[in-house]
Amino acid sequence: MKKYYILTINPGSTSTKAGIFENEKEVFSESVEHQSEVLEAFQTVNDQFEFRKKTVLKIIEKHHFDTKKLSAVVGRGGLLPPIKSGGYIVNDSMKKIIWEDNLSEHASNLGALLADAIAKPLDIPAFIYDGVTSDEMEDIARITGFPEIQRQSFCHVLNSKAMGRKYAMEMKKNYTDMNLLIAHLGGGISISAHKNGKIIDVISDDTGPFSPERSGSIPLFALVELIYSKHYEKKELIKKIRGMGGLKGHLGTSDCREIEKRILNGDTKAKQIYEAQAYQIAKGIGEIAVVLKGKIDAIILTGGMAYSEKMTNMIKDYIAFIAPVKCLPGENELEALARGGLRLLRDEEKPHIFVVRHG
Repeated sequence: MKKYYILTINPGSTSTKAGIFENEKEVFSESVEHQSEVLEAFQTVNDQFEFRKKTVLKIIEKHHFDTKKLSAVVGRGGLLPPIKSGGYIVNDSMKKIIWEDNLSEHASNLGALLADAIAKPLDIPAFIYDGVTSDEMEDIARITGFPEIQRQSFCHVLNSKAMGRKYAMEMKKNYTDMNLLIAHLGGGISISAHKNGKIIDVISDDTGPFSPERSGSIPLFALVELIYSKHYEKKELIKKIRGMGGLKGHLGTSDCREIEKRILNGDTKAKQIYEAQAYQIAKGIGEIAVVLKGKIDAIILTGGMAYSEKMTNMIKDYIAFIAPVKCLPGENELEALARGGLRLLRDEEKPHIFVVRHG
């Protein structure tokens, strides 16, 4: 079997992760945590590009890997306009929209730029795979009570689909033949309904359960009152929704390990809030279960929080009646990017071409 060496890059809000894979096998990977004061020195996420590039190159250099052996570089897909699931070649149109367009600020936007910067001098392809805005939603799922607003597919596509494929492989079935509910439990939480290999509906991080650092869905009238009574600036309010909401807002920390220690030491407020988060996650899973009309092969709990038996056991207590529950903890993005890139290199899938759609 031909050997492919793939560099994978996942820029996160507070870290940069990179790894080298030889076909499906990890050669090495590393996550570099960035101090908040270092990142705050940059005015925008795009300003972090050179800093993040140097971080990736230092990881490669540390492990004495010769980049001339690389077959491709795969970066995490950022907050592009709605795209298809699967792989995309990083082209000039994609780079232009990231550099110049008013995309929502997130470090994942740098994934394509970093992949291209390293791949181009080596004359090898740069890809993104299963970007955050991959959209396979059914039309009925887009409609809201505001004619001016449509729901969009926005979830942890990369890890959710990777865990769907992994579970199907364990069961000796094809992912495209299964119906799955997948809850990604990380700093943000999203829940997705997978029907025959497509994510047909999602509960995004702002429309469902609160998470370690995000507010989730909250009563609209109360939110309107809060905005007008406190006169919040837009950036301030967004920070309360993403970054200072959820467990962080209630308890001053988003670290579930710290919260579980508090609970063991008798902190009744921490216990109540933690149980409420499990309750809301379970409620979200129950809500989206109807999309598959009860025909569900399994419910998968993944993401960093799925390492917590306390949390997953509380969730299972509510949802076990719906379908078998499987825990596949971890964020697994580097592996998912590598496997996606490998499918593209082997011509098992064809990469999409990114085109900017106007109007």
